Amino acid sequence: MGHSWNKARSDARIATRFKEVKDVEVVDYTRTMSLENIPVCKAYRMDAAHLYIEIVNIDDLLACTDSEGPQCHQRTLRFLNQHYRAVHRILSDTGAIRVDFHNQRLHAVVPQPYGDDSAADRVARAVAIAQLAIGVLAETGDDDEHIPNAKVRVGIDTGSALVVNNGRRSSREPLFLGSPANRAAHCAGAGKAEGIYLTNSARLAMGFPAVESGKDKTTALTPAQIESCVERAGLDLSHEDIVDAWRDEQEDYPIGSFDFSRPTPPLSDLDFDKLNAATTKRFEGVAVYADIDGFTAYVDRHLADSPEDLVRTLHLLRSELDAVVQVDFGGRRVRFIGDCLHGVLLEGTAKTTEIEDTISTATLCAGGLRSGFERALAYLSENGIDTTALGLAIGLEFGPVSLTRLGMKGDKIRCSLGRAVRTSEAEQERCKGAQTAIGVEAHKSASAAVKKLFGSARIVSGLT
Repeated sequence: MGHSWNKARSDARIATRFKEVKDVEVVDYTRTMSLENIPVCKAYRMDAAHLYIEIVNIDDLLACTDSEGPQCHQRTLRFLNQHYRAVHRILSDTGAIRVDFHNQRLHAVVPQPYGDDSAADRVARAVAIAQLAIGVLAETGDDDEHIPNAKVRVGIDTGSALVVNNGRRSSREPLFLGSPANRAAHCAGAGKAEGIYLTNSARLAMGFPAVESGKDKTTALTPAQIESCVERAGLDLSHEDIVDAWRDEQEDYPIGSFDFSRPTPPLSDLDFDKLNAATTKRFEGVAVYADIDGFTAYVDRHLADSPEDLVRTLHLLRSELDAVVQVDFGGRRVRFIGDCLHGVLLEGTAKTTEIEDTISTATLCAGGLRSGFERALAYLSENGIDTTALGLAIGLEFGPVSLTRLGMKGDKIRCSLGRAVRTSEAEQERCKGAQTAIGVEAHKSASAAVKKLFGSARIVSGLT
């Protein structure tokens, strides 16, 4: 097939995917429902507290050596694996539900206690869980391995959101559509200062004073406010209990060393289920982030009146983005992070990376992503579904990338690590909905044609 996007092929895919969500059912979530393997044509409406736990010193680990060699990645992967194991135990023991763990950022929800009048109890429980995580992660470093303790920042919000299937085939996880998840994420990601940050909605639920608009991201809870939440939640669990159990687990099920080997292109053939610490893949390639711009506001406009259309729109757009990366350009989708696709691309052999070709393919893939996105929007509009103000922001960067899975046997999660991964996300964030941006390293190593396309600002509009 070659590396190309084709309109007829894209249209056929979109029509097939639309049939999967022609009839969508939205129901209220109950405690008996599982959030694993939600059918693509179904969504649950859930009231919950959302918390994002952000490890703010991840970049320090990635920058621990001047060159981004294997040791840098080994230390950072071990760091993430140790801390993920600790937080996973906290969530399991407190009844919280892990939604996603993407490198330094973990999203969880607290649906208990159930009921419309339980928002304050859920927020208090989320704060208590956050405080427990902060205490535990302050003790889970490893001096022998030069692994520091995690520095943590937490964002919390509360409210109603739709839960849908996030991902395809073997990488399905729940995804929440609605403001609570987004506002909590914004609080967690608003800076490097540690602490627990509540939105005004969560503050009011707890009876705490509201702060000026926007200052919820810079105003951490006071020790007295945290203590009142901890007392109200009454968790029968201490951080000493978690640390002791975590240390026992480390002895019984040691992480082992992260051993690297190169994958053989195309990356679309890579089986994530076969990856673990001993079989981690590492190579020089391009990381891509493609984020649906304007989707948060789009969800807010349609959540109450047409939630079924939200499910249809998200399924169609992400399915096509997934297909462009993996089918059209031989790359690999690592995961969906909410409404954002994170993928990787590689041209070359099992021994070497063809650098210019990899960056050129990634540039063509970015054009294919936008073309497929626009075809999906057109199809939705033709079927009476509003797609106003939706765009696609794309970021690319080249550099060493490691692919593996972290966690315990039976509960492993995908991980794609590297400075290029972090930078491609930052490049995407500087884009508006019609723009594509390329990182410094990719621009420096690109062909003359790609350099000319992106210009000195390393950004281009309307790339299809």
